[in-house]
Amino acid sequence: MLNKLEVLAPAGDEERFYAAVRYGADAVYLGRENFGMRASPKNFSFEALVKAVDYAHSLGKKVYLTCNILPRNNEIALFEQFVKEAVEANIDALIVADIGLLALIKKYAPDMEIHISTQTGVVNYVTAQELYDMGAKRVVLARELSLDEIAEIRAKTSPELDIECFVHGAMCVSFSGRCLLSQYLVNRDANHGECAQPCRWGYHLMEEKRPGEYFPIFEDEKGTYILNSKDMCMIDHIDKLAEAGVYSLKIEGRAKSAYYVTVVTNAYRMAVDEYYKDPDNFKLPDSIRDEVFKVSHRKYCNGFFFGTPEESQYYENSGYIRNYDVVAVVEKCEDGTVYCSQRNRFFAGDTVEILAPSQSPVTMKLEHLYDENGEEIETANHAMMNISFKSDLVFPKGAVIRKDLSIS
Repeated sequence: MLNKLEVLAPAGDEERFYAAVRYGADAVYLGRENFGMRASPKNFSFEALVKAVDYAHSLGKKVYLTCNILPRNNEIALFEQFVKEAVEANIDALIVADIGLLALIKKYAPDMEIHISTQTGVVNYVTAQELYDMGAKRVVLARELSLDEIAEIRAKTSPELDIECFVHGAMCVSFSGRCLLSQYLVNRDANHGECAQPCRWGYHLMEEKRPGEYFPIFEDEKGTYILNSKDMCMIDHIDKLAEAGVYSLKIEGRAKSAYYVTVVTNAYRMAVDEYYKDPDNFKLPDSIRDEVFKVSHRKYCNGFFFGTPEESQYYENSGYIRNYDVVAVVEKCEDGTVYCSQRNRFFAGDTVEILAPSQSPVTMKLEHLYDENGEEIETANHAMMNISFKSDLVFPKGAVIRKDLSIS
């Protein structure tokens, strides 16, 4: 019997959380205002956390809370209250990187499920098993492992230990994200969720006796992005991940947009469902693969899954590839009319795609647009304005309407 694969999606705030749940995540990982590795998103207040967990549980889905920073002495005293509120919110697991915090979780909440963060840098079966013996239910393996190494860890650890791996999203040039470069250059601690991403900056060479005179490291007037890595994408290899013993497929992106969470979660949901149709002959349809190219992303690679990546760095620039814009979100469908709220400007006559959960996008030309009073308009150009258009098709609330930017 095949093991069930978990699609694990990120949520940096409530909008992204509901997008992840709506578009097929089995579980969502998120953070509070402290103890998490993403300081820039809004994250979750206690009240918002309770609401999110209740909603997820009503649908049979899970919520994992991050406490995966490397804490300093002055933060330890705050941790008991953090764990207490996690228990009160009824979260399904805490994600932890620090062994001291692991011990405190066992003390403050003995029944809490514990997941070991990728920040811990687990790369062998001895460490994975020892962490299981210490009370961990799951290890999020270091991103620097190959599929063969993951399979060996799976084979030589307790079958009760879950294996989780990052399968999509930004990669870090530093081992498992433990980086000092940001703190050294701009005093923003990457190990407390404040990374300034200096690995994405362009660098030149300067000789000490020639101040202000910059030399490109390669023969390129733009300099070179010597530390910049591509994004990871393993959507074509769901079968190989399953065969290696990976249980949870983790999508990176708590700092990404709700649109990103929507599209990528939906793509991996459909890819996993496609895998289960015929596991021995899995071949991803182009329509599903194409989805991960319709979000803002860097060039893709397979990370370390197939060995040491020789082409995972991208030296030309650190920019994102962005070909689509969200123009509206569906609010409801009634009597042959789609009612929606605007996100970015678009026009009558535009061709758009409408993306609903677990479905390939529907392409449609919007011959006519109407404002909230039913008056025909040429342009939807005001943020969050209510608009409508005619359609025989019915879409669920929250369906995303997007436009291909390459089409004028």
